[in-house]
Amino acid sequence: MGSMRTLLNIIWLVLSGFWMFLGYVLAGIVLCVLIVTIPWGFASFRIAVYALWPFGRMVIDKPTAGVGSFLGNVVWVILAGWWLAIGHIITGIAMMITIIGIPLGIASFKLVPVSLMPLGKEIVDSRTLQAV
Repeated sequence: MGSMRTLLNIIWLVLSGFWMFLGYVLAGIVLCVLIVTIPWGFASFRIAVYALWPFGRMVIDKPTAGVGSFLGNVVWVILAGWWLAIGHIITGIAMMITIIGIPLGIASFKLVPVSLMPLGKEIVDSRTLQAV
């Protein structure tokens, strides 16, 4: 199973991951420059690493997330989330054209909710989550 994850991650990195990573990094830099939005910039950098190598990891809700995360996500959608979600949708559609790209397209579509609402989420290793 580990070799399949690695293979999917390498294909993902070449076809989509690197470009989405750059999008998240660019959004993070812009948000950090604005100073008031630095927490959103850090969230963007965290998701950039996940978008670079997503197979074998999962996004789960933080149990301590509250109203502040919801309000922060509203600001995020307005500033950067909308454009990143469109990038994942376009990438997912393009990947679904070939049979080998179907799992990659599904992974891209799974990143859409994270790109719209990153606050209050935590990225964990799926093997750790299965052990619990």
